[in-house]
Amino acid sequence: MKLKLARASLIVSLLLPLYFMAAALGVKFGLWSWQTGLMKMIIQIGAPLIGLTLLLGLAATAVTVFRKPRTGWQMALAGLLVPVLALAYVGQVQSRSARIPPIHDVATDIVDPPVFSSAVMATRQAAGANPVNAMDAPMGSLPAYKGPGFAALAAKTLGQVGHEAYPAVRSLALPTSPDRVAAAAEAEAKAQGWTLTTSNPGGGVIEATAETFWFGFKDDVAIRVRPGASGGSVVDVRSTSRVGLSDIGANAARIEAFLASLKVRAAGG
Repeated sequence: MKLKLARASLIVSLLLPLYFMAAALGVKFGLWSWQTGLMKMIIQIGAPLIGLTLLLGLAATAVTVFRKPRTGWQMALAGLLVPVLALAYVGQVQSRSARIPPIHDVATDIVDPPVFSSAVMATRQAAGANPVNAMDAPMGSLPAYKGPGFAALAAKTLGQVGHEAYPAVRSLALPTSPDRVAAAAEAEAKAQGWTLTTSNPGGGVIEATAETFWFGFKDDVAIRVRPGASGGSVVDVRSTSRVGLSDIGANAARIEAFLASLKVRAAGG
C-alpha cells in the first residue's frame, strides 16, 4: 500500500508540469484561446492541482518515512519535490508582479515614444489587442480593471524622475552615425528572433513582432534611431503587449536586452 501511494504521488507530480506545458502550448498553436489556457487552465484549475499534488506528496512522504518498513520514501520525496518547486515559482512570479505596475506598453521615452505604423495598428485592431496610447483610459483587454490609467502608472514606472521599476529602460545614446546604428538595430532585431514587419534602416525606423516561447504571445516592437543633439545617434525602443493587463516585466526585459546587445553590435563587437 505504501509503495502504491508513493508511486501514485510520483506519477501525479510528473504529470503536473506536462499539464501546464499543454495549457501553454495549446494557446501557442491555436487549440484554445489565451483566456482558456492562462486564466482557466493554469490559474483557475492549475493552482488547485498544485495543492492536491502537494497534499498527496506530503501524505506519501509521511507514510513512507515514519512508518516501518520505510520503503518507497525516495519516490515519495521525488513526488513532493515537483509541487514544492511549482509553489516556489508561483511565489516568485507573484512577488515580481507585486513590484511592477500593471502596464503593457513600455518605452524608453514616454514623452515622445516611437509610434507604431498604421499597418501594425491595423494588425492589433484586427486581433482585438490592447489599446496603444490608452493614457488615462482603463487599460488592456480586462475591462474589470479599475486602477490608474496608463499615464499615471507610466509616469511612476518610466518617468524621467526615478525609473522606479525599470531603471535601465532609457534612451540609448551612441557615438556611431544613425545609418550604421539603424543597420545594427535591424541585425540585432533579427538576432533576437523577432519577425520584422517594417524595415527602413535608412529612415531610422524598424518594427518587429516578438513571440513568447510557451504561450506564443505576440508583442509589437518599434525601434527609432535619430541623430543625437551633439552628434552620434539616439535609439528609442517601444515594446507593447497585445493581450493581458500586465506584462510582468517582459517588455522592459526585452528592451533592456536589446539595447545591451545593440550597444555591443554598434561598436563592432
